[in-house]
Amino acid sequence: MEWVKALHVISVIAWMAGMLYLPRLFVYHAVAEIGSDKSETFKVMERRLLKGIINPAMIASWVFGLWMVFGGWVDMMSGWLHAKLFLVLLLTACHGMLARYTRLFAQDENTKPQKFFRIINEVPTVLMILIVILVVVKPF
Repeated sequence: MEWVKALHVISVIAWMAGMLYLPRLFVYHAVAEIGSDKSETFKVMERRLLKGIINPAMIASWVFGLWMVFGGWVDMMSGWLHAKLFLVLLLTACHGMLARYTRLFAQDENTKPQKFFRIINEVPTVLMILIVILVVVKPF
């Protein structure tokens, strides 16, 4: 169980690192001229970050987390767990949204300004803070 928990934490750290960095790349990409070397470099960086780090880390986070839940290591009736799972679903939806924007940038079809991505950059942070509080404090 301790190995599964350690792998879950490692996966979550990698997932969050990518989820915090990708919108920051979008901030800079949004002001880069379409077709410029800078824009093309951002496309490569965004694709590699999403496919090489964020996607595998999210999958591993879910696999190890569900392993702990269905392995009986977590009380399925705990209110904090239900709240955490809801927030993780929101984080996963945020992941999907970032994947969509990666695709739009790759096709030179982004219409959002950099300010939008500055705001979006805060969403994974807030979700992470709430999830960590639920897991550590277990308030209900």
